[in-house]
Amino acid sequence: MKPECMIIRMGELTLKGRNRKRFERSVMIQIKKVFASYPSIRYIPEYGRVYVELEGAPYEDTLKDLKRIFGLSSISPAYLAPLELKSIQETALSMMQGLPKPPKTFKVSVKRVNKSFPYDSQEMNRLVGGYVLQGMPGLTVDVHQPDIELRLELREERALLFAEVIEGAGGYPQGTNGKALLLLSGGIDSPVAGWLAMRKGVELEAVHFHSYPFTSERAKEKVIDLARQLASYTDSIKLHLVPFTDVQTAIHGVYKDNLLVTLIRRAMYRIAEKIADQNGAEALVTGESLGQVASQTLPSMNAIGRVVSLPILQPLIMMDKQEIISIAETIGTFAISILPYEDCCTLFLPPSPSTNPNLRMVEKIEDSMSFLPELIEQAVQQTETIRVVFGAKKEAAEQHLF
Repeated sequence: MKPECMIIRMGELTLKGRNRKRFERSVMIQIKKVFASYPSIRYIPEYGRVYVELEGAPYEDTLKDLKRIFGLSSISPAYLAPLELKSIQETALSMMQGLPKPPKTFKVSVKRVNKSFPYDSQEMNRLVGGYVLQGMPGLTVDVHQPDIELRLELREERALLFAEVIEGAGGYPQGTNGKALLLLSGGIDSPVAGWLAMRKGVELEAVHFHSYPFTSERAKEKVIDLARQLASYTDSIKLHLVPFTDVQTAIHGVYKDNLLVTLIRRAMYRIAEKIADQNGAEALVTGESLGQVASQTLPSMNAIGRVVSLPILQPLIMMDKQEIISIAETIGTFAISILPYEDCCTLFLPPSPSTNPNLRMVEKIEDSMSFLPELIEQAVQQTETIRVVFGAKKEAAEQHLF
């Protein structure tokens, strides 16, 4: 017995204030993309939810895609029955018998939208529950903490039955909270930071710094794979690939002491801000977690962040490493991130990077690097931009823009 309908619930946050209709429209666009190959699908929107009558569309495949849509709080596979007592009872029994794990206890909850239906909610609780009990020996009723709650909605045209409530991605709908630029390395943290930003409704582009030949072409491909995995939540992501070799080697050529990481990170931020400005992004997103490495202490983040005027969003700032890994595993980036291809952040590390850099000293060293502004501008001009598309074959998944 396959589900004939899906009940798709929108998150509570999308229902508040003047933005509700805009949020709902955004979510509906994403839902209809999932079902674009099935033109006979019927959508019945109501306050805070959408009923999708599948009309033969594959439930398993569409559920997988729906779970990636930000702004959806939960999804329930549902079954339809005519507004006849016997049909409703038989559908309820078949549905309970078809559950993946047979329950030991259950209860029936009835919502009687159609007030002309001859039985009220309490009568239907008894009539449907009794029929299921007769058909499933060993099953008992528990109205307080049942293994399964069998829910029945008596609607205008037919009855709708469901028992499962599958968690959605939550958050805000795609692109409803502005646009930002993610500093995407090949590590575990930055893809998770990007996903959390997208979950908050941020439209995301990404920038990656590579230092060929010190870093391999495979390291760049690894980042493209990470961007492709993030794109599974948004269809596609624009990725800016910055040639950072000249900037990094020039800085290292004149300074090799404990402020080197701070200087290189500030150069990255300068370049990222210029790319963000060119592309209409209103913030930078980074993967810092407080205290994790030398550049992620409060003094270091202050000295690095002061170099730009854009807001810096740091979704992981108070998370432990295991929390970050857990999210990375859930969203499918962890297995890619741990591949052994180093990025430019691991190059030229001093033996003892400063955890408490003096901002005035950092700025004084930069002032002595007269070559830096020109090299930064050159890196921006030589940046390669591609659009990474989810779901396309690998050779077609990267559209070179400029």
